Amino acid sequence: MIPIALPFLNTEEADAARDVILSGWVSQGPQVVAFEREFAALVDAPFATAVSNCTTALHLALVAANVGPGDEVITASHSFIATANSIRYCGATPIFVDVEPETYNIDPLRVAEAVTPRTRAIIAVHQMGMPCDLPALARLAHQHGLILIEDAACAAGSEICVNETWERIGKAHGQITCFSFHPRKVITTGEGGMLTTSEPEFDRKFKLLRQHAMSISDTVRHGASQVVFERYLEVGFNYRMTDMQAAIGRKQLTKLADIVARRRKLAAAYADMLGNIEGLRLPFEPSWARSNWQSYCVRLPDWVDQKTIMQNLLDRGVATRRGIMCSHREPPYADGMHHDLHNSELLQDHAILLPIYAQMSDDDQARVGDTLRMELRA
Repeated sequence: MIPIALPFLNTEEADAARDVILSGWVSQGPQVVAFEREFAALVDAPFATAVSNCTTALHLALVAANVGPGDEVITASHSFIATANSIRYCGATPIFVDVEPETYNIDPLRVAEAVTPRTRAIIAVHQMGMPCDLPALARLAHQHGLILIEDAACAAGSEICVNETWERIGKAHGQITCFSFHPRKVITTGEGGMLTTSEPEFDRKFKLLRQHAMSISDTVRHGASQVVFERYLEVGFNYRMTDMQAAIGRKQLTKLADIVARRRKLAAAYADMLGNIEGLRLPFEPSWARSNWQSYCVRLPDWVDQKTIMQNLLDRGVATRRGIMCSHREPPYADGMHHDLHNSELLQDHAILLPIYAQMSDDDQARVGDTLRMELRA
């Protein structure tokens, strides 16, 4: 079976986790601090805060931005449901707008149409690692006085060209960027997430709220030469990352450039081998974007059934996944507020994700391409 994804882990990560276990400090500690510092340097962000996963990162971003009941947050339905859930956690209302059919990313024109006096923030998703149109969204957010939060769950290592300069996703393009280190992502810590920002007040809030809003952290108490007592002046959360995860993440960061380079090579090979299949639409990378190709998503010919193709591929030893879900089609959001979502629904129903991971051999990739070609000709 050729899997849809495979984390790129080896004895280096195992040894790093082992060292932390033997150190006796396994919760949030010095490895987390080092991981934050190294991640911030990698993406050229002034501040980074490690958390338990990207969902908690998104929630913290909204809480820090004072999003609450009565507020609206514009985002894409065409995203994993965590994006919408993080808005609901705050008591706010997600306003779903459609995506561009070529990039699968939120359409700035649809965002502009959805702004109301109740709009507080925009969550822009870099879908499957493909950067969205950040300059357009940033201008729109600035024009209306909105907070721009980037859901970069899939986008570690992706880049965007701004003013003729290539910059990593995670630099201060919006106010806050949120990453995931789930095993399906390009680099992983098992679970885990990261927030980056250029605003010191946001960073202070992230670090306070992720640890129960504790006025004096456990790290400071542990190193104090006198007895100190902490206070809890507001409601916080337990959104901490462990030092074991951070130690793994630090090793993963050293491999990120090579992993992305391999994925980009695999994406180019898919384009070559699948480009002449009638009716099959390949992913589009704008000239100003460099995707990390967290996923390789193709839109099937309109005359074939998505589930049938996926089952036939599975029967032949090739795992796939359906197109990215639409949150407005799930029961918690079925009666929610949204604009026309034609493209989002079309892509969920007619697109599939093909296997792609750094260890994927050329022979296995050729097998995926040949199997898909055979099924679409059947």
